Amino acid sequence: MESPSKTMLRVGAWCVNPATGEISRNGETLRLEARAMLLLSCLAEHAGEVVSIEELLNQVWSGVNVSPDSVYQSVASLRRQLGDDPKQPSYIATVPRLGYRMVATVGPWTESGRRAVGTDDVKSPASHARNSREIGHAGLSRGRVAWAVVAVLFFALVVAVALRFRAANNFQSVSPVIAAKPQKSVAVLPFLDLTDGMKEEEFADGMTEELIDKLSKIPDFRVPAPTSSFYFKGKKVPLAEIAKTLGVAFVLDGSVRKSAARFRVAARLVRAENGYVIWSETYDRPLVDKLLVQEDIAGEVAKALRASIEGKSEPDRAR
Repeated sequence: MESPSKTMLRVGAWCVNPATGEISRNGETLRLEARAMLLLSCLAEHAGEVVSIEELLNQVWSGVNVSPDSVYQSVASLRRQLGDDPKQPSYIATVPRLGYRMVATVGPWTESGRRAVGTDDVKSPASHARNSREIGHAGLSRGRVAWAVVAVLFFALVVAVALRFRAANNFQSVSPVIAAKPQKSVAVLPFLDLTDGMKEEEFADGMTEELIDKLSKIPDFRVPAPTSSFYFKGKKVPLAEIAKTLGVAFVLDGSVRKSAARFRVAARLVRAENGYVIWSETYDRPLVDKLLVQEDIAGEVAKALRASIEGKSEPDRAR
């Protein structure tokens, strides 16, 4: 697997750091898997151009024998982490039957970062100088200014102590809740409709509801209701934040595609705390009865997830 460039990039609103595998925006930092970072770097390198599935397989999965499903799933996951909408993309656009195109603005991060810092540095002294002249023109004596500074510092100290005390109390009250988060808990995110023209949204939503129903019937499993999962449909929210909001340890996502006479459903299970994929599978079914296809695939996925999650939970309890 090729290593991405070490140069920090600005991709849309995100700062992309290939060296650490992290992307950040507005104080939020996410860590991407190695192949997800390679995928993002490849699309960014060819910003504005269509990159074919074959080219992505050669560059991102070099030397690994995988199917185009790996590309589809990785792009869907990367879109979620970027907060992108496949129907109205601001980062990665799908070009039917050709590939994908990076539509966001791409450039070196250092240039814009330096300009932003330079602007702040210039404004601050000028602002202070104007404030000083205004205070002088108001006729305040040097002694009164000194007393005012002392009073402000004292007030700031009192506020800081109060906030620190309050934060400590909040941490003590919240910690037991975080520690008690059930390991056998999984949220099913609305499956993506990746069919041509995106005309199978109803089937994708039905697939999601069928999976929630099947998983909720497994003993000791906690699964958020469809209303909770579908709240995030189409919203640009990182996967880790969704898992935190719903209070789950795992997230199941996937996609639906269709050929002339068959449906292909791809599903994968992600551990929320680190974003790693711990299970994935694709299911091909003939276009006979959509309800039967949904029920059949949901049953297979539920069995696989139960084995995977219970297998991951046992070592956690042992530790």
